[in-house]
Amino acid sequence: MIGKLRGLVDTIAEDHVVLDVGGVGYEVFCPARVLGHLPRPGEPVALVIETVVREDAIRLYGFTSPGERAWFRLLTSVQGVGAKVALAILGVLAPDDLATAIALGDKVALSRAPGVGKRLAERLVVELKQAAGELALPAALAGSGGVQVAAGASDPALADAVSALVNLGYGEAQARGAVLAARAAGHADAGAATLIRQALKELAR
Repeated sequence: MIGKLRGLVDTIAEDHVVLDVGGVGYEVFCPARVLGHLPRPGEPVALVIETVVREDAIRLYGFTSPGERAWFRLLTSVQGVGAKVALAILGVLAPDDLATAIALGDKVALSRAPGVGKRLAERLVVELKQAAGELALPAALAGSGGVQVAAGASDPALADAVSALVNLGYGEAQARGAVLAARAAGHADAGAATLIRQALKELAR
């Protein structure tokens, strides 16, 4: 599986970029926010990659951070959300904004993404809130205690894991996304140590 690509921007299309990696052009589908911030053709760029293998195709999806990729994985775990819709959501909402919308049940914000109606927005809030718990509330809304205030009371393991990753130098959005992905990947009752190990694996992909 391809987990990262570093190369030169060849062409930028409406929904994807072609990266020239050693003379081989890789077609990478990206959120609109990522495409809008890519350098000009001929300039270098590195993208975190999610490789999706299907019976009829192999597709690459590109992101600027492991945390953004983790949110892509979480979104596509929800019934009715395919890669196209997940990219659309990440195209209009940065990871922190997406976390806020889910934490606050802001279906209007989620519905800004093409392909997301009222029912799907409601499903996203319910299913991802269950997976993420109160950790989805970003530090800006959590008060001076940051993530620990938001999540400590309901799930100390989640708060401790995010805090540990932040102390290791990861951005808060990256750390939160990786821990949420670890929790959603079948570690529902895991302690902080297990969540940290699994989240580091997510960040290393």
